[in-house]
Amino acid sequence: MPELSAPRAPRRVGHKGAAHIAPGNTLASFEAAMRVGVDMIEFDILSEQRDGSGRLLLAHDYEALHSSDPLTLEEGLEHLAGAAYEGIELDVDVKIPGYGVRVVNALRDYGLIERSLVSGTFPDELDAMRDVEPGLRVGWSVPRARRDYTDDLLTMVPALAMLTGYRAWLPRRARAELLSGRFDAIMAHWRLVTPALVRAVAEGGGELYVWTVDDAAMMAKLTKMGVDGIITNDPRLFG
Repeated sequence: MPELSAPRAPRRVGHKGAAHIAPGNTLASFEAAMRVGVDMIEFDILSEQRDGSGRLLLAHDYEALHSSDPLTLEEGLEHLAGAAYEGIELDVDVKIPGYGVRVVNALRDYGLIERSLVSGTFPDELDAMRDVEPGLRVGWSVPRARRDYTDDLLTMVPALAMLTGYRAWLPRRARAELLSGRFDAIMAHWRLVTPALVRAVAEGGGELYVWTVDDAAMMAKLTKMGVDGIITNDPRLFG
């Protein structure tokens, strides 16, 4: 019998840089991620105002934005465009609609289009970004949620029920969207990842990134399933 090949190692993606080593979405976090050998750095972009106007800042949500002194998008991109980060890809997470085209223009200004995968939960915003930069890689992030409702005893049961239906629906939808060329990648919460989804994304010609995984055993399971990338707050877990 021929020997079975070992599963291909997924891309090592640092969430907010390396948020369990240094505060996320900061230069220190990006530097920590680079030191431990990530392949890609994920960071979040939020507009200063909820209508998409104002400065673009590196923050995951408005609580984080107002409780710290976040980097501007320009400060973050200037740092990540430096020679020290050459070869490291970027997952640029656009949190809400209204400023995606400005993000694309900034990536273009710093020469980072080719190194970037722009992701988000709003497909129309991803469409708008690709319209102004057809060569931009885009990833659809699912599900759309402000937080992980499975962590709360009050919301756990309905959230898990919702996810059961979502898991059944997602593979067919993901495959169709990838085949149409609308998206290049699916960015899925780890609870949504099934062998059916892995197959569907491969059949669609796309990539599957899984967020946010901070458990070494789950990383090993996902690697065996054949996902393309694992996003974690602690890239040291990749070993």
